[in-house]
Amino acid sequence: MTTASPDSISCQVPELAVIVPTYNEAGSVEELARRVAITLEGVDWELIFVDDDSPDGTAERARELSRRDARIRVIQRVGRRGLSSACIEGMLATSAPYLAVMDGDLQHDETLLPRMLAAIKDEDLEIVVGSRYVAGGGVGDWSARRHSMSKVATRIGQRLIRVELQDPMSGFFMVRASVIHACVRRLTGVGFKILLDIFSTAERPLRFRELPFTFRQRHAGSSKLDNAVLWEYLLMLTQKMIGPLIPVRFIAFSVIGGLGVFVHMAVLWPMLQWLGSGAFLLSQSAATLVAMTSNFFLNNLLTYRDMRLRGRQLLWGWLSFVVTCSVGALANVGIANYLFHEGHSGWFLSALAGILVGAVWNYAVTAVYTWKRPQTK
Repeated sequence: MTTASPDSISCQVPELAVIVPTYNEAGSVEELARRVAITLEGVDWELIFVDDDSPDGTAERARELSRRDARIRVIQRVGRRGLSSACIEGMLATSAPYLAVMDGDLQHDETLLPRMLAAIKDEDLEIVVGSRYVAGGGVGDWSARRHSMSKVATRIGQRLIRVELQDPMSGFFMVRASVIHACVRRLTGVGFKILLDIFSTAERPLRFRELPFTFRQRHAGSSKLDNAVLWEYLLMLTQKMIGPLIPVRFIAFSVIGGLGVFVHMAVLWPMLQWLGSGAFLLSQSAATLVAMTSNFFLNNLLTYRDMRLRGRQLLWGWLSFVVTCSVGALANVGIANYLFHEGHSGWFLSALAGILVGAVWNYAVTAVYTWKRPQTK
């Protein structure tokens, strides 16, 4: 029996891959697949759902569609979360020369895909952006607050990439695969704004065009946007400014640690005023515990948002945080107490030195023992 060599096996490589990151979109994936199939009739396409282990069964619903249509594929990520990183993973999982990214909630206008494909090919572009902020586009029924936040974020993004892109915050675009392959190792993969990440990472200005579309209402489910989106956006900008050598989680942990200094001092100072300097050890210990608790809840909400602890896990997480940070806390209190009584450095500098010593230990051990894996939401 002879075995066919890989070179002799014929297969149809899709011209366009549509990458759809999902989380709790079980009610939308079938309708999205139906619309994409109608819109891209005559195009060799594939649709790749990249699901972050949705508890509502989004991945299984998408697999049911794949059993009926081989052009539909599913990547179910377990232990990894985040829209940008999901998009990157989906874009690297296809051989298609053109890649489109769109949301799974039907708020992006899929009928724009053929125009995007024609433009990127016929005009020799590298990226085509579905824009809400060029003539003919719109944001639909957005609230005034959301619209204002988007405009501010847009202005910041434009300053970062320094090109005349009207909607750098768009999550709807088409890009040549070669652009992604050239810059993928420098992408942060942080947060929700993968388009801004691509533009700011490219070594030279990209050839682009914006096509207008109007943002639609959700087909099903609820919005994933919350105040943490702004936090992740700021982290991504910070990562871009300082480079890839410092992990973004460490940046977030450090920022929250800095806020913890203010919490610590806000507790320590009034206790010293009330109890006197003779109670410095007690006051420093109490301030350390309060600041530690504050840091735990903020890190759970923001730094480890993709691994957020809830319910009973939240209590156990706090306990593990306190226990595993006990060495750092003892060093914090011991060093601060020694400097205050023996080094004559004053209460502020003594407390600050203790905080800095404990911070390094806290980051190292909590990454291992407190937030071990993503929790089911």
